Amino acid sequence: MSRAPTIHRSKAEHVAQQLLERILEAKLEAGSTFATEAELLSQFNVSRPTLRESLKLLESQGVIELRPGPGGGIIVREPSTDLLAHGLSVFLRLNKVPFVTVIKAREVIEPALAYEAAVNGSEEDFAELEASIARMKALDLQANQEAFLEENRVFHGVIARASGNKVLEVFWDTISILAHGEHHGIRYSVGNQAHVVKAHQRILDACRKRDGDAAAAAMESHVSSLENLVRDRYQHLLKHPTSVVERPGRSIA
Repeated sequence: MSRAPTIHRSKAEHVAQQLLERILEAKLEAGSTFATEAELLSQFNVSRPTLRESLKLLESQGVIELRPGPGGGIIVREPSTDLLAHGLSVFLRLNKVPFVTVIKAREVIEPALAYEAAVNGSEEDFAELEASIARMKALDLQANQEAFLEENRVFHGVIARASGNKVLEVFWDTISILAHGEHHGIRYSVGNQAHVVKAHQRILDACRKRDGDAAAAAMESHVSSLENLVRDRYQHLLKHPTSVVERPGRSIA
């Protein structure tokens, strides 16, 4: 019988894990003050540099924020999907994963979300989807590309939330950040945008009928249109490396 591989952690990593467990056990909400550096030094048998390395590890994971000066301290945060997307984009870039592979991942995730939204979504969720479609229809699609893209994200975000599947919702949120066509220079014509409006309406109609299969099929057809657009007009992106997205609060030079 083979043994599970032993995970070797540094002292700082071990302390960081203990600090995380304390935060979880205390059920501290985002914005709460955790402890002072002096208090932690008195509780852990480690040097100040080791403790600070531990805290920096948790800060890099989005678990805490280290605020200097009066009123500062160690503040509990809620990790964001932006941070997760940054880390994943770095991994994909280093492993030379092309942009089209990210799109294909989205094509797997979003139909599953649409199915769950049709089954589990509330009437309030569907009203939000309808309002999003109405706002998109009211746009000057030629002049308001950014507003169109933002409203498109709103619609898909509501679908993800309405699914009731938090894991898939986080996956979608992360993948959607990586799959933004505008990061790669993709532009949507008025015809493309009008097609999106109709696709959103078909997805909503299926959700309101509680027809999960129809909702999934409509979403699959909809999200595959981005890959078709890339293949038709942006073939150079098929093997283009996935872009590294900005880390929250920082910029990529």
